[in-house]
Amino acid sequence: MGGGTNELQGPDLEKGVPFADLEPEKPFLGHAHGENVVVVRVGDDVHAIGASCTHYSGPLQEGFVQNGTIRCPWHHACFDLKTGDPIGAPALAPVACFEVVRAGDLVQVRSKKDAPTRTPKVSPASVVMVGAGAAAAACAEQLRREGYKGPITMFGAEGTGPVDRPNLSKDYLAGTAPEEWIPIGSAEHWSALEVEIVPDDPVTEIDPKEKKLTTQSGRTASYDALLLAMGAEPRKLTIPGADGEKVFTLRSLADSRKIIEGAKDAKSAVVIGASFIGLEVAASLVARGIHVEVCAPEDVPFGRILGPEVGAFIKGLHEAKGVKFHLGAKTKSIEGRIVTLSDDTTVEGDLIVIGVGVTPRLALAEAAGLTIDNGIVVDEMLKTSTDGIWAAGDVAHYPDPRVGSRVRIEHWVVAERQGQAAARSMLGVGKPYNDVPFFWSAHYDVTLAMTGHAPGWDNAKVYGSLADRDAAIAYSKAGKVLAVATINRDQLALRVEAAMERLEDPSPLLA
Repeated sequence: MGGGTNELQGPDLEKGVPFADLEPEKPFLGHAHGENVVVVRVGDDVHAIGASCTHYSGPLQEGFVQNGTIRCPWHHACFDLKTGDPIGAPALAPVACFEVVRAGDLVQVRSKKDAPTRTPKVSPASVVMVGAGAAAAACAEQLRREGYKGPITMFGAEGTGPVDRPNLSKDYLAGTAPEEWIPIGSAEHWSALEVEIVPDDPVTEIDPKEKKLTTQSGRTASYDALLLAMGAEPRKLTIPGADGEKVFTLRSLADSRKIIEGAKDAKSAVVIGASFIGLEVAASLVARGIHVEVCAPEDVPFGRILGPEVGAFIKGLHEAKGVKFHLGAKTKSIEGRIVTLSDDTTVEGDLIVIGVGVTPRLALAEAAGLTIDNGIVVDEMLKTSTDGIWAAGDVAHYPDPRVGSRVRIEHWVVAERQGQAAARSMLGVGKPYNDVPFFWSAHYDVTLAMTGHAPGWDNAKVYGSLADRDAAIAYSKAGKVLAVATINRDQLALRVEAAMERLEDPSPLLA
C-alpha cells in the first residue's frame, strides 16, 4: 500500500519558488534537502512539510488544507502545518517540518525544525491502559508528544503489541503485505518511548476506589489515569460444529496467521457472514487462488448499512472474481468441511471463516461499577462515570453532535483518534471529542470510504456512477445528511469531513 517515492519531484525549493506561484491553501510539491516537500500558503504565511503521510506514505500534495492543517487523501490522517504533528490518526508519527523564508519574491525552504517541546498542564503519576491495540497505541504516542514523562503501561490479551488490524483482513491476509508492515511500532520504538507493553497478561479486575488493577497472572498495578481500550471480540455462532478444527474467526494477528496457514493447501473456502470483515477475507482468499463461497442471511450484502444499490455493486465485484453467494438463509450447522444452511443447502470448503460481527468487551468495566449502556458511557472528553478512568475505541459510547445522541463505533480510525483525544484529556489539554468517523473497506481494486455515521438512515442517494466506479452516496435521516460513502472521490471525502467537523451540511458539496 505504500505510495511514497524516492524520486525527487517538482522544483528545488531550497533555491525557491515565486510567492505568486503558490495558490492559497493548495499544496505545492517540490523538493529540498534530498526529499520531497509540500509547501502550503495560508494567508501571507507559508509552511513546508514532508510530502508523504506517515501512514502508508499517502501523497500530501493531493491533500486538503483547512485551519492550519493538511489531511491525507487516502485515510484522512491530519497534520499540523506549523509543527508536522499528527493531530489526527491513522498517522501516529509526525512529518518533517521545515523553516521557510521569504527572499524578495521567492519562498525558500531551509533546514528542518526541531520538534516542539511541551509541558502538560496535568501530569498523572502513572498511566495504565487496559488493551494494547489501536486506541492504546495512539494514546501512548500522544502522551509522549504532549510532554508526559511518567510511566506508561499497556496490558494486552493477544500476545502482541499494537498491530495494524485493518491489514489482517486486507493485504497481509492476501499475501501482498509483508509481516513487517503489521506491528505499530517496533519493540525498540516502544522501548525508546519508555512504554512498557505486557502483551499477554490481560487485566482481570479493576479496583477504582484504590486505583489498582490485577492481571491474569496475579500482577497488580496502580494507576492515576486509566484508559479502557479492550476492543471487541468476534461473535460466535451457537450452532453445531462452529468450534471445528477448520473453522476460523479473524480478529488478532494470530487469527490471521492461522487462516494463512490453513489456506496453504486449500482450494476452496466458505465465508459465513457478508460483513466488511467477511467480504475482505473473501477477497484476500481469492487473491491466494482459492474458490470462495459466501453464506449470509441477508438478501443483499450491506443492505442495511449501505443500501441495496451499493450492496449489489459490492456483491458484483466479488462475483466478477468468481465468488459465489448463498443469501437469504442462516447457517444451521458445520460438520467437517460441510456447511448446512437453514434451507438445507450445503456448501463445502477446505477452510471455513466466520465473520458475523464483533461484541465489545465490557465485562471488566461492568464489574468495576462503571456506567454501561451499549458500551462504556463517556462524556465529550471521553471520561467515564468513574474518576480517573477514560474509555476509547470499540467499547466507548460517546456523544456525537452530528447524530444528536450517543454512538458506539467499531472503526479503526475512530479508536486511534479517541486514544489521542483521551491522552490530551488526561493531561488537561483536551477539548470535546468531535472527530468525524471514517473507515475504508477494500474489495479487490475498489476501495469504499465512509465519512460520517448514519444509524437508521432513511434515504441513500447516489451521485455519479457506481458502474464507472466514480460515485458518492449520501445517507440521510429526516433530510439531514449524516454520512457520505465515496468511490474514487478522495477529495470530496476530505471536504465532506471538514464540513461535518464544522457541523455544516455537506449536501452542497455533492451536487
